[in-house]
Amino acid sequence: MDATLIIAIATMGGLGFIFAGGLAIADRKLRVEENPLIGKINDVLPGANCGACGKAGCYDFAVNIVENDAPVNGCPVGGDDTAKSIAEFMGVDAGTAMKMVPRILCRGGNSEAVKKMAEYYGPLSCSAMDIVSGGDKLCYYGCLGGGDCVEACPFNAMYMNANGIPEVIEELCTGCGMCVKACPRDVIEMHSQERNVFVFCKNHDDPKKSKEVCSVSCMGCGICARKSDGGVEIENFLGKINYDQLDESKIPFDKCKTGAIDRLDKNTEGETIN
Repeated sequence: MDATLIIAIATMGGLGFIFAGGLAIADRKLRVEENPLIGKINDVLPGANCGACGKAGCYDFAVNIVENDAPVNGCPVGGDDTAKSIAEFMGVDAGTAMKMVPRILCRGGNSEAVKKMAEYYGPLSCSAMDIVSGGDKLCYYGCLGGGDCVEACPFNAMYMNANGIPEVIEELCTGCGMCVKACPRDVIEMHSQERNVFVFCKNHDDPKKSKEVCSVSCMGCGICARKSDGGVEIENFLGKINYDQLDESKIPFDKCKTGAIDRLDKNTEGETIN
């Protein structure tokens, strides 16, 4: 065999042996042992990786729980059952995870919102319409009706109704918040399932213009604010509810001409359903 070839093989073999030994030593010196709790917690998480917990994904959430940087009941998708399982691993009390659900704070559908003179022709996506022309409605604050929120929901818990407004199927909703992120107009907000009073409008136009663009818009008249003892405030022509001070009995729902401030659940007589 050629001497040059023998030297090359010996050199490469020697270098391989040295590098392998170096890697073995580095592995023993630098190895970081993972807390086995991380794997156990990750196994009971739903694996949606939706980010509703505020972390990068389920594994990152598990790491943060073990490091005491996240609550054991911080996964809205898993709910109370997941929280209880995690609490058992951590040896703490699970508490009760308040279910958060999306609320559609716009009722300006196809029959309420005034349309523009020029029709919109283009991608029927809320994000596209918002950028290109603002959609086909005169209101530049309301729901665009493109259904981006429905497409973004990984649990099929939303659908577009006949009036062009999204609706939530609460039985399927996990509170992941993906629909909120998908809405370019911010008309969807996450709220506690127990909240029942909302201002179903996002319009900040002055009273005259808001009335012209939508029949159910908030006109910023201030009647609800004056009667609510701090439960409702007017900011830039729009009612804003202070839930810490809200007393539902003091809200003059019947005085709101457009019904912009209203109860979520009502029967046919307009009474709240318990």
